[in-house]
Amino acid sequence: MSKMNLKTMKKTTKSNLITYAMVIVIFAVVQILVATGSMSSLMQGLLVPLCTYSIVAIGLNLCVGYLGELSLGHAGFMCVGAFSSAFFTRCMENSSMNPTLRFIIALLIGTAVAAFFGFLIGIPVLRLRGDYLAIVTLAFGEIIKNVINVLYVGKDENGLHFAINDSKSLNMSGTGEMIIDGAKGITGTPRQSTFLIGVILILVALFVVFNLVNSRSGRAIMAIRDNRIAAESVGINITKFKLMAFTISAAIAGAGGVLYAHNLSSLIAQPANFGYNMSIMILVFVVLGGMGNFRGSIIAAVLLTLLPEVLRGLSDYRMLIYSIVLIVMMLFNWAPKCIEWRQKMAQKFRKNTKKEAVELWQC
Repeated sequence: MSKMNLKTMKKTTKSNLITYAMVIVIFAVVQILVATGSMSSLMQGLLVPLCTYSIVAIGLNLCVGYLGELSLGHAGFMCVGAFSSAFFTRCMENSSMNPTLRFIIALLIGTAVAAFFGFLIGIPVLRLRGDYLAIVTLAFGEIIKNVINVLYVGKDENGLHFAINDSKSLNMSGTGEMIIDGAKGITGTPRQSTFLIGVILILVALFVVFNLVNSRSGRAIMAIRDNRIAAESVGINITKFKLMAFTISAAIAGAGGVLYAHNLSSLIAQPANFGYNMSIMILVFVVLGGMGNFRGSIIAAVLLTLLPEVLRGLSDYRMLIYSIVLIVMMLFNWAPKCIEWRQKMAQKFRKNTKKEAVELWQC
């Protein structure tokens, strides 16, 4: 039994190291392409969004793939993280605080606020299952977006002023400045997000989820996913572990939102960036990459974000090709015949590798 566990641990560790190495190698290749001038400015502009989507996909995969609960509200957690961090940055912009320290604190605030909302929403929501949970989380995402669109916050020498009617209701002095201007959002946020910071956050998110999944708590979460009644019968606290996974998932999505907010000088809560479509897009990354497969989520996020831009020259046909690629990826990942073929190819590859290793050893 101990040998079997050791073998499993080695396999898991190897898989985790491959994922870390993949991210680092991609970062190195991109840096070389940028340094040699081989990458266009359009592609360079997509680097931070690619990191953002990868981080949020990792968070959602923890919820969908390991907890087994369908959430359609991760765009809402991303929105909370983005606006809370941008709000802090704008408030402290004219202070003497070091910009790097300010960004780190903004990152911690955005992550913590998203985690708090995840915990708050998770207490009543995680009592629901299936479609009901998806509907409630979807409603949360839409509520957050709409609340921010009617929120007005200003700052003057008397402190912060809040209103939900219009900017005139703030009653600020002449020297006051708007921070959140209703549907116009937050403008003037320093653009501090970089590809390096995005890659570091991806590695941190992977470190967190890998350690959680391979821990005692992670095994309890997977036991709840596989059979809730059996897990409860052996004394696993269902509410505690579901809430833990959901909160961490929300926190990771919030970190992605911080990265997103500090990549734009104007942050607006629109349906395109924080609405239902964003939640569905992140879910597509998770499903196509493989539920429970964090490496697959990153690859799917990168490919499906780059594909429309790469095919932009094909005009009307690009979305047709994009749809065909989605269908092919879905079949390749989930069709029984494709799964069987992949397993056969993997076994064949392992046998060939072992045979080559033996031949080299004999030589």
